[in-house]
This record gives sequence, C-alpha cells and structure tokens, in this order.
Amino acid sequence: MLVIPAIDLLGGKVVRLVEGRRDRATVYSDRPGEVAQRFVDAGATRLHVVDLDGAFAGHPGNRRAVSEIVACGVPVQLGGGVRDLATCERLVNEGVRLLVLGTAAVKDPPLVEELCALFPGRVVVAVDARDGKVAVEGWAEATSVDAFELAAQSVERGAAAILYTDISRDGTGVGPNVEASARLARTLHPTPVIASGGIGALAHLRALALAGVPQTVVGRALYEEAFTLAEAFVAAGAQS
Repeated sequence: MLVIPAIDLLGGKVVRLVEGRRDRATVYSDRPGEVAQRFVDAGATRLHVVDLDGAFAGHPGNRRAVSEIVACGVPVQLGGGVRDLATCERLVNEGVRLLVLGTAAVKDPPLVEELCALFPGRVVVAVDARDGKVAVEGWAEATSVDAFELAAQSVERGAAAILYTDISRDGTGVGPNVEASARLARTLHPTPVIASGGIGALAHLRALALAGVPQTVVGRALYEEAFTLAEAFVAAGAQS
C-alpha cells in the first residue's frame, strides 16, 4: 500500500485540522518546503497537499508554499480551491502532478469530465463524506449526494483515482473507515482508492493494507510522532 504524507497549508503554514474545522487547527511549521523535504528524505515518493485557504475561499492561495513543496522533486497531488480550468492549467504549469477536485465534482460534473479529458491520468476526485453523504466547500456545506455514487460517477468521467475521506475521523487518530474504504476499493478497481482520515497508529495502516486498500494519506500521526514514515512503510506492507 502506498503511504502518502499530507501537508495541509493555512496562511503559508503547515497545519492539521480536526474534522476539517478551521477553529481546531494546530500549527506544526512555518516552513512547508522544509517539511516536504524531510518527508522526501525519509522516502516519500508522493506528497498530498491541501490548500485550506483555497478550500474555504474557492480559489487557491499559498502559492509560494506550494512552489517550495513542488521543488522537492516528487509528485505532488494538490487539492483545495481547484475548481476551474484556468486554475488547473496554472497548477500543471507550475509543476503539480495530480489535481484533486472535490466541490467541482458535485457542483460542476461536466467540468470534471472535461478536465479528465484534458489532463488524462492527472485528476483525482475527492469524495469527502459525513455519514455517507458528501460535504463540499471546505467541508462546510453538506449535500444529499451519496458518497459511493459520486465515486462511481467520477470514475466513469475519467478520474485517475478517488480520494475517500471520512470527515468525522479526520485529524482524530481514532482510525480510518476501513470498511467503506475497502468496499470502494473493491468496487472501483482498477481505479485506485486513496483512504484518508483518522489514521493514528500503525495498526490502522495494517488494517487498510490487509483490506486491500491500495493507497492512503497520513497526516497528524506523522507530525505528532505516533510513528515514523519508515515504520509506516513497513506497516503498509511495501515501500512507498
């Protein structure tokens, strides 16, 4: 299972939120490039970056921080305010490898299909769920959209991967939603599912790997030193 370290950006700083709430942010560093380089030095082969300012405002910020992270030389998947063609073109031109779209997948499906055609293999759809229903606009807005239906429709539109996050677990360390992540992985195979939210122990990584989930994002547990990235690779059953 591929382990992808997460770097969440808010006001140019590396932070982690709990359940996506801005008022529950912990700041870990004001040097995102250095954080990224440490992950790369530890063996990371991809980085997951979330522009939280972009997610809340609807258009990306943190441009300098993203540039510093991209300069580390491994593929970067970026989400947060990625909601139009011009933004996607700029990000690709600036070196971002994978574009993560969440709100647009719900509010503008034709755009997602167009982007999948324009950037084949480079569009990841984020399915952010609370009680099985998708939340958008930085998780601030609930919808009646079924998470599994959105994932399946996004694959039909050409998504290269599905990033599945159980919002109620994100940043809590209580463990990921293994059952839902594994069911999605089985249903959508060979399109990979990236499980996110709640990983706080090596046992959580082992559970995802044993359940057949191909990729996962890890954030707070690494920052708070619950385990190292090297230990995460071993628990996941393969080097990243």
